[in-house]
Amino acid sequence: MRVLGIDCGTEYTGYGVVEMLSNGELRCCTSGAIKLSRRDPMPQRLGKIVEALEAIIHEHHPDHVSIEDIFYAVNVKSALKLGQVRGVAMLAASCAGLPVSEYAPLAIKSAVVGYGKADKLQVQHMVTRLLRLQAPPATADAADALAIAICHLHTAATLQHQGAAAH
Repeated sequence: MRVLGIDCGTEYTGYGVVEMLSNGELRCCTSGAIKLSRRDPMPQRLGKIVEALEAIIHEHHPDHVSIEDIFYAVNVKSALKLGQVRGVAMLAASCAGLPVSEYAPLAIKSAVVGYGKADKLQVQHMVTRLLRLQAPPATADAADALAIAICHLHTAATLQHQGAAAH
C-alpha cells in the first residue's frame, strides 16, 4: 500500500508518500512542502496546492490519502483558512478517485513516536528512523506529512491483522 500524507497549512503544505512493502518495511517515495506566498490571494494559494497535489498523485500513484484532522484553534480566521486548505486537499484526492482518512494530531504522534504529546523534533527523529532516511526531512511540514502517512499505514495494518484474527 502507498499513502500520500498531507500536512495542511496556509503558508506551507507538507506532503509525503510512504509505501509499506510486503515484508512490512516502510519506504519513503517522496516528501517536501508546497510553499505559498502570504501576499497571494487565498484562491491563488488554494489553486497552487491543488495543482501540486494533483502532480504528486499523478507521479507517485498513491492508493490512499491521509490528512491531519482539524484540531482546536483559538483564532477562528486561521481555522477557516486551514479548513479551506483541507478542503482542496480532499478535492484533489477525490478527483483522483482516492479514499481519504483523517487522523487527530494525538493519534499521529502516538502512531509514530508512541507518545501523543511528542514535539516536532521527536516526530522528525522517529520519521527519519522508521523510514531509514539518510537525513531528516527537509522541513517540519514534510516530516509531519510523512508521519500522517505512516499513521495510516500502521492503522490499516492493525485493522487488517485484527480482521484476519477474527476469521
